Amino acid sequence: MSEPENPSSETVEDVEEELDGEAVEAGDSQAIAAQLMKNPGVLAALQDKLSSIVGSPSGYIQSLPKEVKRRIKALKKLQNEIINVEAEFYKEVNLLELKYAPKYTALFEKRKEVVSAAREPTDEECDWPSDEEEEDEKDEEGKLAGELKDKTSLEGAKEAGGDGEEKKAEEDTKGIPSFWLTIFKNVDMLSEMVQEHDEPIMAHLQDIQVVIHDKDPVGFSLEFRFEPNEYFTETVLTKRYEMRYEPDPQDPFAFEGPEIIKCTGCTITWNKGKNVTVKQIKKKQKHKGRGLTRTVTKQVQADSFFNFFNPPAVPEGSESEVDEEIEALLGADFEIGHFIRERIVPRAVLFFTGEAIENDDYDDEENEESSSSDGEDDEYDEDNDPDFNPEKCQTNRPRCIKACCPQKPRSLRN
Repeated sequence: MSEPENPSSETVEDVEEELDGEAVEAGDSQAIAAQLMKNPGVLAALQDKLSSIVGSPSGYIQSLPKEVKRRIKALKKLQNEIINVEAEFYKEVNLLELKYAPKYTALFEKRKEVVSAAREPTDEECDWPSDEEEEDEKDEEGKLAGELKDKTSLEGAKEAGGDGEEKKAEEDTKGIPSFWLTIFKNVDMLSEMVQEHDEPIMAHLQDIQVVIHDKDPVGFSLEFRFEPNEYFTETVLTKRYEMRYEPDPQDPFAFEGPEIIKCTGCTITWNKGKNVTVKQIKKKQKHKGRGLTRTVTKQVQADSFFNFFNPPAVPEGSESEVDEEIEALLGADFEIGHFIRERIVPRAVLFFTGEAIENDDYDDEENEESSSSDGEDDEYDEDNDPDFNPEKCQTNRPRCIKACCPQKPRSLRN
């Protein structure tokens, strides 16, 4: 019986060399991986790839028996019917809004008259308690006690004309100056849009009105009503939003309620030298052959609130044709338009005084307290969180509507 042949030394050396080569390759791979992990761009791409994997099918559904899959189809058909009922509900809500629109309009018109000094409110209309009045009542006794003491100095001021000038200034103040400009500056979401050169123009804004469209294309318009001014010839600037109240036939399960799908602005006829949406820049150009340098003036777009009336166009066809930059711009535009309709216009005076903003802050604090009570008491430290990505963080994203509002629109889907 022959003995088993031993592998030759040559073969052994080959194996050892292959193993050594693999070890070297493994070491190089680890070094390369370590270098790549230090690259923020690679980390971001890796995180995006991992995020895309989340929610992907695990294979469980595909492994189910045929009869179970058949029942799932029945559930999906029921789900489609549920979504259709939900769409009918939102259409009824829209009809209800149309029914009550005249009542709102009448009250908003009275508000406009007071703001624009078209009429002075009566004493009965002004009968509303305020914190300032309560403080004034507490200080009334102190004022009466010091009245005799200050009488001489007050008479001297009247003789000098100081008191008369102050009274005249109060009488010259008509309506509520800069009412809407103050609102825009109070709300972070809107204040970012208003530039310093926009403020003198926004001071002429007298009212913002919402017009609901019940005929195709359904949606709503925001009408910004200005008093005649030196900046442009129009007195009404319009922004129209087109909405969809029914599911997309190609993707019915993505339906989450009415969504804004398109918006259009209007043309602003600027007076000469008053267009704040553009600016002139000077650039030096050098001729390659002759070496001569010349200065050219070029007109470029400038940051301005009034770019709001010139939104990017939504391409016709599939939503996937919209690039990321335009999609982000449209998403922000849709959110701002909806916020103005649902929050700013109905509660304008509360945003003017800051009360609506304070209420939002209190709501945020309550949510933070409830969330912290459910979990551990330890504070979150983003510096020690290996998964924290500031580029993906959206904590500054503005909240556009109340949670109970059924009319929350979605921007273009990803």
